[in-house]
Amino acid sequence: MELKNMTLNELWDLFPITFVNSDNQFKEVYYEEEQNLKLLLGNYTKRISHIGSTSIKNIKTKPIIDILIEINFDNKDIVKDVLLNNDYILMSESINKISFNKGYTINGYSEKVFHIHIKKYGDCDELYFRDYLSENQIKAIEYEKLKLELFNKCKSNRDLYTDGKQEFVNEIVNLAKEKYKNRYKKYGVQ
Repeated sequence: MELKNMTLNELWDLFPITFVNSDNQFKEVYYEEEQNLKLLLGNYTKRISHIGSTSIKNIKTKPIIDILIEINFDNKDIVKDVLLNNDYILMSESINKISFNKGYTINGYSEKVFHIHIKKYGDCDELYFRDYLSENQIKAIEYEKLKLELFNKCKSNRDLYTDGKQEFVNEIVNLAKEKYKNRYKKYGVQ
């Protein structure tokens, strides 16, 4: 059986949500994959960033590295084809985002697992979120607590788990945009 033929319940059973302590190894794994992505995508990338909980110190996290790749979205089909031809699995595609996974196998997780988020250059709310929690340990711990509570309620449903975090994420992004309004101006972000 192939992953694409499995039901959501089968996939959730094969890839359960798990948490580990924050670890510097995540940064090393990120940098290794960043170099790989730069080689594959070359000048099609505008910026590659480590995002998600593995980029925030001292909180429990899923052992999955999230990477934001900002591109000129006119090149999205080229970027998509390159990743598809290099063992990345297309998870979703919308008008303003393409998501890929790497490290998911029919036998479960690989040693290194990645979620790749392709977005238009300057669409970087994830950077605001990361920076705010990295600089505000109390809010970071609050986020960790929320994730653990959601995990206990939604163990076998990733969609409910993700949806349950959205209000908190939106709140932090709004706080961060107010606090860091000049931080990303050099990148053309308003």
